[in-house]
Amino acid sequence: MLPLKKFLKLRDTRPEFEPIREKNRVGVPMLMYEDQIFFGLPEDLSIFKE
Repeated sequence: MLPLKKFLKLRDTRPEFEPIREKNRVGVPMLMYEDQIFFGLPEDLSIFKE
């Protein structure tokens, strides 16, 4: 339940979700890496390499 609550807080407060909220959608699938949110995989996957 905790991961769902964390996701809903992100969805309800982050500006990236505004278009999704306007359409009354959930925002899944979503990927969060560090402080970046992606709706689908980014074209440059090298950001995930350390």
